Amino acid sequence: MKKSKILIPVMAAASLTGIYSFAQPARNVVDEVAWVVGDEAIFRSDVEEMYQQLRSEGEVIAGDPYCVLPERIAVEKLYLHQAKIDTIEAPESTVHANVDQRINFFIANLGSKEKVEEYFRKSIPQLREQFLDLVRNQYIVQQVQREITKDVKATPKEVRRYFDSLPADSIPYVPMQVETQIITLNPNIPRQEIEDVKARLRDYADRINRGDASFSTLAIAYSEDGSNMQGGELGFHGRADFVPEFSNVAFNLSDPKKVSRIVETEYGYHIIQLIEKRGDQVNVRHILLRPKVSTQDLIDATTRLDSIRKEIVGGAFPFDEAARYISQDKDTRNNKGIMMNQNTGSSRFEMQELPPEIAQRVEKMNPGDISEAFIMKDAAKNKDVVAIVRLTNRVPGHRANLSDDFNMIKEMYETHQRQEILKEWLEKKIKDTYVRIEDGWSGCDFRYNGWIKEN
Repeated sequence: MKKSKILIPVMAAASLTGIYSFAQPARNVVDEVAWVVGDEAIFRSDVEEMYQQLRSEGEVIAGDPYCVLPERIAVEKLYLHQAKIDTIEAPESTVHANVDQRINFFIANLGSKEKVEEYFRKSIPQLREQFLDLVRNQYIVQQVQREITKDVKATPKEVRRYFDSLPADSIPYVPMQVETQIITLNPNIPRQEIEDVKARLRDYADRINRGDASFSTLAIAYSEDGSNMQGGELGFHGRADFVPEFSNVAFNLSDPKKVSRIVETEYGYHIIQLIEKRGDQVNVRHILLRPKVSTQDLIDATTRLDSIRKEIVGGAFPFDEAARYISQDKDTRNNKGIMMNQNTGSSRFEMQELPPEIAQRVEKMNPGDISEAFIMKDAAKNKDVVAIVRLTNRVPGHRANLSDDFNMIKEMYETHQRQEILKEWLEKKIKDTYVRIEDGWSGCDFRYNGWIKEN
C-alpha cells in the first residue's frame, strides 16, 4: 500500500466549479449558448444544472447565479486549457479511489445503494461516470493552481506586516484548541485467523495462475481495499509511493501472467500482479485481506494498555518514554507521542479536527490527565486499535495573535498571496483568450476583469 494513503484522496470535497457536470443531462438542439470561451461553449443547461445541484445542497450563492455560475465554469475551462499546455493529468487510481469514497459516503449516509440512486435519479454506474469527470477536472485544476503559486513563501517580517495591516474586525477568532499525545496498541490476532487469510490468498493465486479466474474479477469480489472496484489496479506509481514491503515485491515482478507471493504490510496481507512497467514506475493490481479482530482480542488489548497507563500515572516511567518504546502508532511514537494536525502542520487541534473517539475523552480532561484505554478506528488502515491519550495543553478561544497563532496567520497571508497571484494570472489569461458572452448574460458585475472585450 502507498505510504501516504494512496487510496485516500488528497482532493478536497467537490468544488463548486466542478459540480455543474455532476448531473448534466443529454443536451438538445434548443439548448441556449450562454458563453463561448476559446473553442468551448457554456450552455444554459450547464448553468441550470449547476444551480439546481447547489440549491439541493443548501449552498447560498453570493450574487446573481446567472452571473456567478457561468463565470465559475469559464474559469475552470481556463485552468483545464492550461493543464493541456502543461500536460498535467490526474492519476486514474487516485480519481477512482476518490469516486469510490464519495459513493460509499452517500451510501453510508442515505442508507443503501437504492436510496442513493433514488436521491440522484441515476444508477450507481451512471453516478460513477459523472463523478469521474468531476473529480478528474477538480484534481487537474488544483494542480494548475499549485504550479502557478508554487513560489509563495512568507517571511516572518511579511507575516507581521500583514497582521498589523488587518482591521480589528478582520482578525479571526480562534476556537478552543488542544494539544495531545497518544499511545496505541494493536490487538493480538490469533495465528489461526492469519493462516486462514493466507489460505484464501493462496487459493486466489492458484485459481489465477491456472487460468480459472482473472485477478481483477477476484479483486472486485474479495479485496478489502478501495481499489477493488478497479479490479485492484493502483495505476502508475514510483517505488517511494508504497510502503517498503509492498514496493520490494511489486517492483521485482516481471511476468504479468504470474501472481506474487503473499506480502504482509501494516495494512494486511496482499497478493500482487504486474500490469506494466514504465521507466521507474509500475502499475500493479493487488488483493488485500485483513485478519478479523475478535471482541475478546480488543478486550485483552484494552486490559494491557490500562495496565501500562497505571504504571505511567504511578510514576514508573513518563508518557513520552512509553510512547517511544510501547506505542504502535508509527506517526507519533518517534515524536514523544505528540499528535500533529495534518491540515495545519501544528500540534494544535480544534475539537472537531480530532478523531471522534479522542475528542470524546479529551473534552472532559484537564492538562496532564491521561485517559483510560479505549477502542478507536484507525481510519488510514480501516482497523480497530486500542489507545490512551494525554491532554498536554488546552488553549482557550481567543482573537488570533502573533505569539500564539503565528502559523495560522502565516497561512492566512500565504492564502491571500496565492489568491492575488491567481487573480492576476486569470485576468491575463482572460485577456489572451477569445470570449463571447451572449446577449442577456453580460450585464453582470463579474469577479474577474476582462470578460467583456472593449471594441
